Amino acid sequence: MSLSPRRRYALVGAGARAGLFLRALTTDHADVAELVALADTNPARPAVHNARLGASVPVYDAADFADMLKRERVDVALVTTVDRYHDHYIAAALDAGCDAITEKPMTVDVAGTRRILDAQRRTGRDVRVTFNYRYNPLHEAVKRILASGEIGEIGSVHFEWLLDVRHGADYFRRWHRDKANSGGLLVHKASHHFDLVNWWLADEPEQVFAAGRLFFYGDQGRRHGYARDYARAHGAAAAEGDPFALRLADEPAMRELYLEAEKHDGYHRDQNVFAGGVSIEDDMAVLVRYAGGASMSYHLTAYAPWEGYRVMFNGSRGRLELEVVESDHVSPSAAAGVKGEPGAESTAEQGSRRLLVRPYWAPPREVAVEGYTRGGHGGGDVRMLADLIRPTDTVDPLGRTAGAIDGAQALLTGLAGNESLATGEAVRVKNLLDLSEYR
Repeated sequence: MSLSPRRRYALVGAGARAGLFLRALTTDHADVAELVALADTNPARPAVHNARLGASVPVYDAADFADMLKRERVDVALVTTVDRYHDHYIAAALDAGCDAITEKPMTVDVAGTRRILDAQRRTGRDVRVTFNYRYNPLHEAVKRILASGEIGEIGSVHFEWLLDVRHGADYFRRWHRDKANSGGLLVHKASHHFDLVNWWLADEPEQVFAAGRLFFYGDQGRRHGYARDYARAHGAAAAEGDPFALRLADEPAMRELYLEAEKHDGYHRDQNVFAGGVSIEDDMAVLVRYAGGASMSYHLTAYAPWEGYRVMFNGSRGRLELEVVESDHVSPSAAAGVKGEPGAESTAEQGSRRLLVRPYWAPPREVAVEGYTRGGHGGGDVRMLADLIRPTDTVDPLGRTAGAIDGAQALLTGLAGNESLATGEAVRVKNLLDLSEYR
């Protein structure tokens, strides 16, 4: 039996996150995938990735994306650009006859979401969204327990996510600080979490109310006593000793991808997190009602002393609790670093996890889960990449692969939350976008 030819992949958006996909394509899955092109608005970043891979993959300006797809006979486009441009490249890829794999969030607004769904319906091509948390073994265990009916019908969910002052701060020193680019943390970050709940409950959001503000970063840093007067950390005397200052020159990966690339586009990766111009929130509470009747209270804090999350499900037969501590504190020596894999920055930082079933009329039962790792989103990255790059005909009973409708449903919780933040009113999701017309 002859082997199937390798699928031809091109990537647009050659920042730091791109490295995960490029390594997978050229190492673990090189027998079924071929990286044939890289595109970016900045020529330095694709050159860095080529050097790291020891390769000479053709490089294109992002403005020539459509031409690249045709010239390199691309089968699958990988989209890892600034979030606000995802819909542009996804739709262009679909119209060129390619499938698309996109980083989350799928896009940042309703217009972009509709553009992707319309292109998929028009072309019949495939869109996959990289919701790697679905592949975390802990989250798979939650899915199995809920589906088994052990805690009965779900009445409510409480979900708290904490970003520590190293990880959380990083969203306020780069392009994410502008809501036009990222949709804010309710879109960029929380779309992961909203997707998990949609997937866990096999349900979709119906109504959303949100309250939130910029409490810690931006101009608020002066009120709390953290602000120093500099625009960006590199070369600024005022940034010396500041635990919130990112030192690009001290980190080879960041220096190559960003500091040495500045001459091409002027992008500063190390902006002062307490400088003005921040248009996203850092503390958000969301109340969601789902179509099936369950409700969720969700809170995202981006300035916590430790990193991790707690999610609890209240059911008609008991309760399920998951707590994950990714780092129990931020080591002072690592405070100004870029968030890598949890636990990798300092041996002093500890992690833990516990999955507990609390049935009625019986003692709680702790669930042992194999395969979880503190790095790579709990081990989800490796498993997700295998599913995306080398799909099989085997049916996944957990339904982990996320398509465009899944991406849209996760987005709509965050987009409705943003609308509620702006208006102070509860928002019906269908008033933003009715997904029934795309099913």
